[in-house]
Order: sequence, then structure tokens, then C-alpha cells
Amino acid sequence: MIRIGANPICWSNDDLWEIGGDIPVEQCLTEARDAGIQGMEKGHKLPEDGPALKKLLADYGMVFVSGWYSTFLLERDADAEFAAAQNELKWRKEAGAEVLIVCECTRTVHGTKSAPLTSRPVLTDAEWAVFLPRMTRFAELVKGYGLQVVYHHHMGTVVQTPEEVDRFMAGTGPAVKLLLDTGHMTWGGGDAVAMARKYADRIGHVHTKDVRAPIAKKALAEGWSFLDAVLEGVYTVPGDGAIDFTGVFKALPNYSGWVVLEAEQDPEKANPKKYVNMGIANLKRFLAEAGRL
Repeated sequence: MIRIGANPICWSNDDLWEIGGDIPVEQCLTEARDAGIQGMEKGHKLPEDGPALKKLLADYGMVFVSGWYSTFLLERDADAEFAAAQNELKWRKEAGAEVLIVCECTRTVHGTKSAPLTSRPVLTDAEWAVFLPRMTRFAELVKGYGLQVVYHHHMGTVVQTPEEVDRFMAGTGPAVKLLLDTGHMTWGGGDAVAMARKYADRIGHVHTKDVRAPIAKKALAEGWSFLDAVLEGVYTVPGDGAIDFTGVFKALPNYSGWVVLEAEQDPEKANPKKYVNMGIANLKRFLAEAGRL
């Protein structure tokens, strides 16, 4: 079953809090509910208390989807990471999450406005040899806790390019699922449809955002930071950019889970209510065209 969710980053940014900082969480949840969104991921304005978060979302007719967790498996082993994650795992599970969104954030630059994407960390062979088994072990431990790890490839991190995604997937065990993010895959130089087809049986979560290709190209050519590119509009909602979403969903004929609208923009330039409603309408159309809705 496909369920349509959203991330509060469509209203307020989690990497640069002043983007949408004046938008109250009540506006976000009301507009999400009115757009027909069934579930919400975690944003910094939502409570980090499981029962409180679950109740707040229920008041708006929604359920909790999941929330980002930064791993540092290049700096500590899987058992230490799992120990450090206990509180994060607890409130997510209490709030009703079934998956844990994970991204390795050792030396990441995506949250640093002054850091160009060209300065992102690139792993050595020795670092890959440490990172991959640790991620598998961590996912196994998390699965034992009752949550499924879904790995978020992301611009500015150690898993950004399609080649890095391939190496990550080849080197991790079945306890690790992939979070396919259409926007990060496309801007990172990959083909979202091809990646969906290649890893259809291991994709455990889907983030949908579109890419304005001219801005993405300019950002890389001129050495922009991730956040500067976001402010300039590199991302938008599905159907407003270059990605073939019908093709993505056709490539996932057996996928069951969340399809999450996660299109961060500057709300001063892109009204969240307008764009979220546009994005949800387009998502439903693309899913229907693919025979998934």
C-alpha cells in the first residue's frame, strides 16, 4: 500500500532554521491536512516526545512517518552508535514510526552555508571498508529494536553520487534498505528511474522532490553550497522540474510504504501552501499513471 506523506521542510528548513522560521507548526499541519497528506516526518518544530508527537499529529488526522538520524560510523563502531541512539529510537517508535531514516554525517557539508559542495567528504577505500560493515551491523541492531533502517543518500555527504550509492548497496547487508530521494539522486548525477529499477527490492522509503536542472548545473559549476542552492530554488515539488516521476513509480511495482513530499524551498519565494497542494496533486496523478494509486 502506498501512503502519501510530507516533511515539514516544505515549510521550515531544518538545516537553516531562519528559512521559514516564522511559519508556525500549526500552519504547517493545517495546510498538510487540507492537502490530503496522511503522515508527517519530523521537523525541528515538532516535539521530540513520542506520545506528544503522536497525539499532535492525530489531532490533525495524520500519523508519524519517521525522522532523520545522523550516524557517525566513521568515528565510532556500530555498537557505540546504537547505544548513542537509544533515546532517538525510543521516541520514534513510541510515536509510531516503522523506519529510521539514517545518513552518515561524518565531515558532511550540507548544513554549512559557507561550504561549497565541492568540499564534501569523499571516502577512501580504507574508510569504505570501515563504514559499510558498521552500517550493516547498526541496521541489524536497529531491526532488533523494531525499526527498519532506510539510508538517505544526500548531497554534501559521503554517499552522494550514483556510484557511491552502488558501492554502498553492494557493501551492506539485507538489513539495510535504501531511501530513494529523487531530488538528491538527480542532482547528484544519477537517474532516479534507473536507480528505482535497480534497487526496487531494497527500497524501503521514498522522498519526492523535483530538480530545476539549470540551477543544479549552475550550483555545481560555480561552487555553491547546498544551502545556497536551496535558497536559489534548486529543488521544487514533483511535476515542476526535470524528473520522470511516473517512470519512477512504474519502476517500483511492488513498493509498499511512504511516498513523502520533501521539497525544500525558500517560502518567501515559493508559497508552501501553493506548492504543497501542487506537489500532492501531481504525485497522485503520477502514481495513478503508474498504476500505483
